[in-house]
Amino acid sequence: MVPLGWVGGVVGLILATLISLYANALIAMLHEFGGKRHIRYRDLAGFVYGPKAYSLTWVLLYVNLFMINIGYIMLAGQALKAIYIIFRDDNTMKLPYFIAIAGLTCGLFAICIPHLSALKIWLGLSTFFSLVYIVTAIVLSLRDGIKAAPRDYSLPGTPTSKIFTIIGASASLVFAFNTGMLPEIQATVRPPVVSNMMKALYFQFSVGVLPLYAVTFIGYWAYGNGASSYLLNNVHGPVWVKTFANISAFFQSVIALHIFASPMYEYLDTKYEIKGSALAVRNLSFRIMMRGGYIMMTTFVSAALPFLGDFMSLTGAISTFPLTFILANHMYLVAKKMKLSFSQKLWHWVNVCFFSLMAVAAAIAALRLIAVHSKTYHIFADM
Repeated sequence: MVPLGWVGGVVGLILATLISLYANALIAMLHEFGGKRHIRYRDLAGFVYGPKAYSLTWVLLYVNLFMINIGYIMLAGQALKAIYIIFRDDNTMKLPYFIAIAGLTCGLFAICIPHLSALKIWLGLSTFFSLVYIVTAIVLSLRDGIKAAPRDYSLPGTPTSKIFTIIGASASLVFAFNTGMLPEIQATVRPPVVSNMMKALYFQFSVGVLPLYAVTFIGYWAYGNGASSYLLNNVHGPVWVKTFANISAFFQSVIALHIFASPMYEYLDTKYEIKGSALAVRNLSFRIMMRGGYIMMTTFVSAALPFLGDFMSLTGAISTFPLTFILANHMYLVAKKMKLSFSQKLWHWVNVCFFSLMAVAAAIAALRLIAVHSKTYHIFADM
C-alpha cells in the first residue's frame, strides 16, 4: 500500500486476487490431464513439455520456496526484535542477532520434526498464532487510527524511484497469494479432486483473503505512508498484548517456514534414501547436517540483506510470475489447444507475453531496490 497509495493499492490487491484465482484454477483443471494425476508442479510441467521443463520448473519452485523461507526468517527476527524493544529499547541488540536466534530455532524445529505428518498439533497452533496476529494488528491499528492526527498518504520518493517501487510492489502483490505448490496441495484433496479444489480456491480467494485485506487496509489507514512492512512495529497498546502478538508471529513464522521448506527436506531425504526411525543415528545426523546447513544458509542471507519488502518483490518477479502466471497459461494452452477457440488461444498468449514483461520489469525493479537499500544500510543492517 505504501508505494501504491489508496487507489493503486486497493485496485492492485483486488486485481492480484482475481488473476491469482484464475491462474491457480488453470493449474487445478490440469490435475488429471492425460489420464494421470500430477501431484507435483514439476511432474505436470514434465508431462506437458518434457524432461527439460521438469528440471526448469524444479529450479524455479525451489528458488521460490527458498525466497519464501528467507522472508519467514526475517519476519521471525523482526518479531523477536519487537519483543526486545518493548522491554529494553537500548539499541544494544541488532536485527541480525535476532535473525540468527530465529534461524537457530527454525533449525532445531526442522531437526525435531522429521516430516510434515509429524506436525500434528503444531498445525492447530499455527492457525491460533495467525489469528492472534490478525486480531491484534486490526484492533490496535483501529485504536491508533481513531486517535491519530491526519496521516500522510502521498507516495514517497522521487518520480524515478516511485516507478521502480510501484513495479516492485506489483510483484509483492502476486507473491502474497501464490506459492507454486498447488498440485502438491491438490494431491491431498478427496475425489472429485478438480471440483473440490475449485471450491477450495473460490473460498480461499473470497472469504480467505478478507483477513489479509483487513490488516492491509486498516494498517495503511492508521499509519499512512509510515506503515511498516511488519505492522506490529507501528501499533500501540498494552505491553502484554503486543508481546503475545509478537510471540505468536515468531512461532507462526517458524512453523510456516518448516512447511515451505518441507519439499526441499523431502527431496534430500529421498535422494539419500533416508528411511526408518527418525531417531536412528544416521537419520538424525543427516537432518542435523542437511537441514541445519540449509537453514544456516537461509539465515545468513536473511541477516545480510534484511529487506523484507524487496525480497518479496524479487521472489514475485523471478519465481511467482513464471510459475503461477506464465507457465500456468502456457501449459493450459498446450494441453487444451485442440479444444480452444482462436480468441481463447489469443487470450492465453496475451497473458504469457504480459506476465513475461512484468516478470522482467519487476526483477529489475527489485534488484534496484535491494542495491539502493544495500548502499543506504550496508549488509547486516539493523532495519
